[in-house]
Amino acid sequence: MLRFMPVGDSMTIGSAGEHTWRYRMWQHLRATYAGPFRIVGPRETLYDKATESPDSYEYADPDFPRAHLAGWGEGWQHMVPLIGDAVRTQRADVLLVSLGLIDLGFYTNAVQTAANARAFVAEARAANPRIHLVLLPVIPNVRAESDAAFAAEVTAFNELLAKVAADLDEPRSPVLLASPPPAYDIHHDTYDGTHPNAAGEHKIAEAFAEAMYQAWDVGEPYSA
Repeated sequence: MLRFMPVGDSMTIGSAGEHTWRYRMWQHLRATYAGPFRIVGPRETLYDKATESPDSYEYADPDFPRAHLAGWGEGWQHMVPLIGDAVRTQRADVLLVSLGLIDLGFYTNAVQTAANARAFVAEARAANPRIHLVLLPVIPNVRAESDAAFAAEVTAFNELLAKVAADLDEPRSPVLLASPPPAYDIHHDTYDGTHPNAAGEHKIAEAFAEAMYQAWDVGEPYSA
């Protein structure tokens, strides 16, 4: 049985009333993956903007495996000390990781963020030497559209993340760099320039699904 763990920031945890891309991925795997699988993680909630806390279970459709390791305002540096225990206790086989935007926006520059990504992989492998990882680059967002310096950091980090994947990839524990969602448009695929709406959720799930299908023959091509 393959055990998938979504790891990410606010775009992955989602907020009250949303489906989340995690739900879209579960739907896709349920429809296209022939073997048994589970969605795992130490957390289940959404972020509630009213309480400013990750304490909501108000999913648009709560009837799915809601487990994850994601947090509003959390980035690579926050996940490094958490990932080893999460992989170990949840017995994760595949990590679907969408991190970086919050790091570059508030905590670390591109070089520091890439170093945290390397540390994350090391901690995950210490818990499971055969862990598989799919890393999603930072996708288009409203700040990068209006802040040239920030946009340059995003570009630099995405280039460094590709190098992280290339350097750390190995047969028993592959590190796969997903392609950014094709034609991702912050005016169409988000509700605020950053966080995905339903269309954006599908595109993020598609990015992970297509990477796994093309590289590892997991599932089938994504269909919304």
